[in-house]
Amino acid sequence: MAWIVLIVSGVLEAVWATALGKSEGFTKLWPSIVFGVSLVASMGGLALAMRSIPIGTAYAVWVGIGAALTVGWSMISGDASVSWVKLALIVGLVGCVVGLKLVDH
Repeated sequence: MAWIVLIVSGVLEAVWATALGKSEGFTKLWPSIVFGVSLVASMGGLALAMRSIPIGTAYAVWVGIGAALTVGWSMISGDASVSWVKLALIVGLVGCVVGLKLVDH
């Protein structure tokens, strides 16, 4: 269950990071609200998952999921350019996250 919570929290990290960018310095209401709600939920889930998963593993997985999804979304939405190098690095990042899950006891 802790791993599911951690994965959802990582997804929410991508949501709040994207909303933070769209809030334009908290000058836009709805992106600012999405940022705040998803930030609290993401941090809460991370804290909950850390009850069962070692802090180093949990944090690395949380950040990896959030970073990969944030970069992926920015490329899909056209906010960032797409290149084979970026795609390969994202695949490597996801591979490392999966590896951490596999070696966790």
